[in-house]
Amino acid sequence: MPDDAAARAAAEARAAAEEESAFSHAAVDPDATAAYGDDPDQVIDFYAPREALSPGGGLAPLIVVLHGGAWRAPYDRRHVTPFADFLARRGFAVANVEYRRGGVSVPGQGAADGAGDVGPVAGRWPETFDDVAAAMDALPALVREFLPQADPRRMVVTGHSAGGHLALWAAARHLLPADAVWRIDRPAPLRGVVALAPIADFTVAEKLDVCGGACRQLLGGEEGFTARLPYADPALLLPTGIATTLVQGRADTVVPQAVAEAYADAAAKAGEVVGLTLLEDVGHFPLIDPAADACAVVAEEIAQLAW
Repeated sequence: MPDDAAARAAAEARAAAEEESAFSHAAVDPDATAAYGDDPDQVIDFYAPREALSPGGGLAPLIVVLHGGAWRAPYDRRHVTPFADFLARRGFAVANVEYRRGGVSVPGQGAADGAGDVGPVAGRWPETFDDVAAAMDALPALVREFLPQADPRRMVVTGHSAGGHLALWAAARHLLPADAVWRIDRPAPLRGVVALAPIADFTVAEKLDVCGGACRQLLGGEEGFTARLPYADPALLLPTGIATTLVQGRADTVVPQAVAEAYADAAAKAGEVVGLTLLEDVGHFPLIDPAADACAVVAEEIAQLAW
C-alpha cells in the first residue's frame, strides 16, 4: 500500500474510533427542560452545576451549548448531553439548546458526514436561525425560573461543528444587515464564545464540501446561497467585540482546520483578535467527548472566558 493510502487509511480509522467513543456515552437527562416556543424542537435543557467553582460558592457561569450535526435532523441535542453533564460536573450551569433542523430527504444529498446518496437537507431557512435567536433572547428569563444557580451576567456560548457556527452567529447579531429580523441593537451580553471545530466560514467550507454541501443547503440551495450569505456567514459578521476562541483539531477531516483559520484571518483583517487553539492528533469528535483529553482543554478555554 502506498504511503499516502496508508496514511489515509490510518486517519479514517482514527476518525472512526473518535466518533465511536464520543457517541458511546449514555445520554444524561437534564435537571429541567423549558420551552422557548410552540414547536417541539423549541426547548432548552438545563443542567445545574454539580459543584461550586470557587470556595465561596455563589452563582455559576452560564454555558450555552449549541449542538452540531450539520444542522440535520438525525442529530439532536441528546448526543451532547454527556458533554453538557461534563461541564456541569466542572461547576458550570449549562443550557443545552435545541433548534429546528432540516429533515426532508432528497436525492444526491449525504448524511451528516457527507456520505450516501440520499439524506436529510441541512437546516431550515429561516427557522434554524429563528430558533437560535429566540432561544438566546428567552434565556435570561428562563434561567431565573429553571436554573437559579446560574449567573446570566457570566454567559459563554459554545457550540460544536454546525453548533459552532450558530454560536459565532449568535454573538454577531448586532452586525447583521439592517433588514434582518434577528438583528439586535447592541452586542449580546456575553462573556465570550468558544467555538469547537466550527463551520465558521461558509465560502471556504463550501469549497471544501464540508458535510456534503451543508452550508449551501442551509441557505436554501444555489439561488439562496449568495443572497443569504451576509445574514448567516460568521466570517462576514466581524468584528463582534466579543471575546472569541476557536478550538480545532489538526486531524479533523469533517470540518478541516482551514475553515477555522479562514475565520481567524477574517477577524484579523477586521481588526479583531480571535484565539485559535489547535490540538495535535485530534479529530472532530474528541472536543465533545468527556473521555478525551481534548474535552478538558475545551472546559479550560470556557473557564478562561467565563471568569
